[in-house]
Amino acid sequence: MYLQHLFGLDGRTALVTGGSSGIGRAITLALAGAGAHVLVAARTASAIDETVAAVRAAGGSADGIVADLSTRAGAHALADAATDAARTVDVLVSSAGINLRPPMAELDESVWDATMAVNLEAPFLLGQRLAPAMAERGYGRLIHISSQQAHRAFATSGAYGVSKAAVEALARSQAEAWSPHGVTANVLVPGFVPTPLNRRLSSYPAAVAALAARTLVGRNGHPDDFAGAAVFLASPASAYVTGQSIAVDGGFSVH
Repeated sequence: MYLQHLFGLDGRTALVTGGSSGIGRAITLALAGAGAHVLVAARTASAIDETVAAVRAAGGSADGIVADLSTRAGAHALADAATDAARTVDVLVSSAGINLRPPMAELDESVWDATMAVNLEAPFLLGQRLAPAMAERGYGRLIHISSQQAHRAFATSGAYGVSKAAVEALARSQAEAWSPHGVTANVLVPGFVPTPLNRRLSSYPAAVAALAARTLVGRNGHPDDFAGAAVFLASPASAYVTGQSIAVDGGFSVH
C-alpha cells in the first residue's frame, strides 16, 4: 500500500505521443503497468494496435489514437481526440520525435520547420491545451523526452539538438506556470538508445561502440531503462520535482 500510494497511477489517464515505438512504447507499457489508462498516439495504426494489444495482454488498459504532429492542426486534433476519448488527461508524455540531421551547411528551412513542428511545437501546443484542465483538478504531469544533444553537439546535431534544448526550456517555463497548481513539468534526457528514431547512427557499429564506451556502465541504453523514471515522474512521488532535466544515460553526461 505504501508503494501504491507513492507510485500508483490507478484512476489516471496518460497520453503518450510516439507511444508505439522505442522509448515511448516502453513508457506506455510502464504507465499502464502502474495502473494508468494510456492513450497511445502515433502515426501508424498497425503499430498502435500492436502496442495496445501488448498493454491489454499484460492486464493493463489502453486505447489508440492515430495522430500526425507534423502540423499545428494535427497537434490540436490530437488534443481534441484525447479529451474526447477520456474526460481527463492527467499525464502527458511527449515522446514523438523527428530526427532529420543533415550537415549544418545543408540544413534548409524545410528541415528546420519539420523538426521544430514535431519536437517543439507539438509539446507546446499539447501542453497549452491539456495543462489548464490539469491545474483545475490540482494534478498533472508533463513529461518530455530530450537528448544529450541538447547539451553537447556531436554526430551532426543540427536542428535536432536545437529542438531538444528548446524543449528543456519549454519544460522550465511550463513548470513556472503550472507547478503552483499541482502540475509538474520535467524532462528525461537519454543517452544513445538504438531505436527506429536513431536508425541512421545505429548503422555504424564503430560509432555505436564509441558511444557505449562513453558511458559509465559500459553499454548504450534500452527503451526499458526509462520505465522507472517515467513512472516516478508521472506519480504522486514526484510532486516536489519540477522544471528538471533528468539524465537517464548510464553516466554518459558525466564521463
